[in-house]
This record gives sequence, C-alpha cells and structure tokens, in this order.
Amino acid sequence: MIWCSGWRLAAAVSNAGGLGTLGAGSMYPEVLREHLAKLKAATDKPFAVNLPLLYPDMEAHVQTCLDFKVPIVITSAGSPRTYTQRFKEAGVTVMHVVSSAAFARKSQEAGVDAVIAEGFEAGGHNGREETTTLVLIPAVCDAVTIPVVAAGGIADGRGMAAALALGADAVQLGSRFAATVESSAHPAFKAEILAAQEGSTQLTLKELAPVRLLKNAFYQEIQAAYAQGADAAQLAALLGRGRAKRGMFEGDLLEGELEIGQVAQQILDLPTAGEIIERIHTQCLQTLQGLHQRVAKP
Repeated sequence: MIWCSGWRLAAAVSNAGGLGTLGAGSMYPEVLREHLAKLKAATDKPFAVNLPLLYPDMEAHVQTCLDFKVPIVITSAGSPRTYTQRFKEAGVTVMHVVSSAAFARKSQEAGVDAVIAEGFEAGGHNGREETTTLVLIPAVCDAVTIPVVAAGGIADGRGMAAALALGADAVQLGSRFAATVESSAHPAFKAEILAAQEGSTQLTLKELAPVRLLKNAFYQEIQAAYAQGADAAQLAALLGRGRAKRGMFEGDLLEGELEIGQVAQQILDLPTAGEIIERIHTQCLQTLQGLHQRVAKP
C-alpha cells in the first residue's frame, strides 16, 4: 500500500470503524511527520503505521512513530526482533507480517502482540513460499497463541467470513482500499485496477524481494530478462529506483511498477473507504448466517 495509503485513507478507515494504516515505507522522514500530523488531526480513533524494514530511513521512522505516540506499528519484510522491544517499552502495540508458520513462531518469540499472516495472493511484496491464504491461516493459528490477522486475497465480506472460519481473529485488506476515493494512488492506476481481469497479476522478482505486479510493459521487460538468463544484479539494475512511485503514484502505466493483489479482478468500483467497511461488515454477517442455516441439523 505504499503510495496508496496516506493520511486521508488511514483517517477514513479509522473513522469508519476499521484500523486505518499509514503506508510509511516509501516516505522520507519529513513526509512521514507531515502525514502523522495530518492523520492525528483528522481522527481521534486508533490507527497504525506500517514499516517495511527493507526500506531506508527506518531508524528515523521508528523515532518519529515514538515521538508522535503512534498506538500501533506493523513491521514487515525483516526480522521482528529488530524494533519490537523498543516499541513495546514505549507502550506501542506491535504486529508483524509473516508468510509462514515458522515466521509466525519466531515473531511470537520476539514478543509481538499479533501476527498478520499474508497469503501468496496478496499484492506488493510477498513471501517466497507461495503459500495461499487458505493454507496459511490455519497453519499459523495452530502455531501461535497470539492473535492472527488474515491477509491476502480478501476483498469482501465473504473473504472475511472465510478467514474467520479458518481461525483468524481479524482481516487486513490492502488492494480493495487502493481503489477508493481517499486512496492516494494515481487515478490512472485506480482505473487499471478496475480493468484487471483473472490472471492479470503475477508474483515475480523473487531473487530480489518477491512482488505481485500487474502485467504491464515493465513486467514484460522483467520476463524478457528472465528469458535471457538475467541474474539478481541485472534484475536489480532493470528495476532501478522509484518504479513503484512512477506507476502507482505518478500514473506511468507502462514503465511503472503496478503492485496489486489477485483480488483486483473482483474490484469493479471506486467507493469511499467507509462504504467498503459497511459493505464488508454486512456481507460477512449475512454469509455467516447463511452458512449456519446451510449446515444446521434439520
């Protein structure tokens, strides 16, 4: 959700009853401070900041989160031991994103309060194991005693009901909120999400950091490089810097990196964040009630 989840989207989600999350990985330190100031002015509800540890400026970001008394931090793409103790000592709730039961156990041992188990269907950076959400969630729930949040491939109330049935305590949605009024994504990228079809995304660049992308011209360049036997260094040179910003924030649909999940094929409109939360809650309840009726003994 880098370049998609700024302060407006995070505030809108929190004000509607969800846990709005600021995607801080791509931000410079001064930009994060600006977004946090505006976010705290726009909502008095709890919110989270996501810190993908593979990005630069993490030390500065951690201190900024502490300075602004951020209530919840989500760490990902790195070791949960790196900052968990520091946050916990400051009274911050810590969640860590995992792609396997083994990583979930390590996160629990590191002292995190909850794990976000993200399946292979998810957009953006992903696990190398390619474990689907349907398989991952029960495995993680069996492996740890802390709360488990399900992520990856969830875009509506049916997906939420399924995740709860698998043992999850909550769900995290990214791609669905990328295509909202409050999302900071470029209008052209939002339109591309709405146009996505079955099979429009692919997980690639596993030699660097696995990422799920829409199949645009840049994706085809990656495939051509693979066909020519490119190594990790050559792939890194092809990727360069700023690809995600070019595609998702600036709207370069050809040469930009367009990160989105498999559920893009289910996203057909551009509502507000509040409308999405209301829809999901209503549909989840209806789904669970319908399932009870279907399996109840006559």
